[in-house]
Amino acid sequence: MKQKAYAKAGVDIDLGNRVKATLPQLLASTHRPEVLGKVGGFGGLFALDVKKYKQPVLVSSTDGVGTKLKLAFAMDKHDTIGEDLVNHCVDDIAVLGAEPLFFLDYIGTGKLKPHVFKELIEGFARGCAKSNCALIGGETAQMPGFYQPGEYDVSGTIVGVVEKSKMLTGRTIKKGDVVIGLASSGLHTNGYSLARQIFFEKLKMKPTTRVPELKNTIGAELLKVHVSYGPLVQKLLKKFDAKGGAKIIKGLAHITGGGFVDNIPRVLPKNCDVVIKKGSWEMLPIFKIIQAKGGVPEDELYQVFNMGIGMTIIVAAEKAEAVLKEIFAAKQKAWVIGEVVKGKGEARVV
Repeated sequence: MKQKAYAKAGVDIDLGNRVKATLPQLLASTHRPEVLGKVGGFGGLFALDVKKYKQPVLVSSTDGVGTKLKLAFAMDKHDTIGEDLVNHCVDDIAVLGAEPLFFLDYIGTGKLKPHVFKELIEGFARGCAKSNCALIGGETAQMPGFYQPGEYDVSGTIVGVVEKSKMLTGRTIKKGDVVIGLASSGLHTNGYSLARQIFFEKLKMKPTTRVPELKNTIGAELLKVHVSYGPLVQKLLKKFDAKGGAKIIKGLAHITGGGFVDNIPRVLPKNCDVVIKKGSWEMLPIFKIIQAKGGVPEDELYQVFNMGIGMTIIVAAEKAEAVLKEIFAAKQKAWVIGEVVKGKGEARVV
C-alpha cells in the first residue's frame, strides 16, 4: 500500500488510530459509574453526583514529571512514568482533602512508538485504578522534528471534589501542633536534574550501574514510583474528621519541588512557623549517597529533594499517636518529624 503524504512527513494517523483502538480495554479498570460517553469523544463526560454534597468544591491540578523522563528514555522503561504522573496529581489535591474524580493525559512525541504508548497508558490506568479515579480522556500529539528521537513529554490534569466545610485550609494550625512525615519511595518526581548531574556526571555512573547500598541499579532506584497518599488521606479524614467539631488533621503539604522550606508554608497561618528536625526519620540510602557525595550544601538538599518524606500532616499534639497508629495500620511508614511554633509563616529544617 502506498504511504500517505502525512505519514511521509512523519505523522502517521493510521498508526495512531491502530494504537488507540486498544484504549477501551486499557481503561476499563478506571471506570466509575459517573462516567458517560465512550473513549475518543471530543470531551470526557463525568456526571457529578451533587446529592452526596451540601457544597461541592471542585479541585483541579495539572503537572508533568520533569526530567525523570530522561531515565525512562535511557532505560526504555515507560510503564512507571504514567503512574508517577497520576500519583503526583492525586497528592496535590489530597492536601485539600479532595477525592479524585477523573484524570486526563497529554503525550507529545516526535514519532509514535506503540510499545511506549501502551506502557504509558498502562501506567496511567494503574495509578487511576488505585485511587478510584476515572481516566476519561487525553491527547496524543505526533510532532516530528519537535522532540529528540526516542523522546516524548507527558502531562496530566486531575479534577477532584471536596465538601466545602471539610476543605483543609490550615487555618486552625496553632503553636504546639506536631508534624507527621509520611515516607517517600525515593525522589518521587523532583530534583532529577540535580540527581542526574550528581550520579551520571560527577560520579560517572550509568543507569545500569549496580550500587551496593541500594541493592539495586541506580536507574531502577531513580525510576521508583511516586507514592500515592490519596487513599490514606481519605481514610484518615473519614476516621478523624468525619463528625465535625475540632479538626484533628489540620493541614497537609505535598513535599515536591521546593522541599520542606517552600511547600509547608503554603498551609501555614501567618503567625506560625514549622520546625523540622533532621534525623527524626529513617533517611533512604539514595539520599544518604546524595548527601555524602553530591557536594551540595545541606540547606539546598532539603529545598530540592523530599529527603525521604513525601507528605507532611499537621495534627493536634494529643492525637498524634492515634493518627500514627492508623497510618501504620495502612502499612505506611511515618514519624513525628517536627512541630509548630510561633512565627511568621515559614518552615525551617534544624
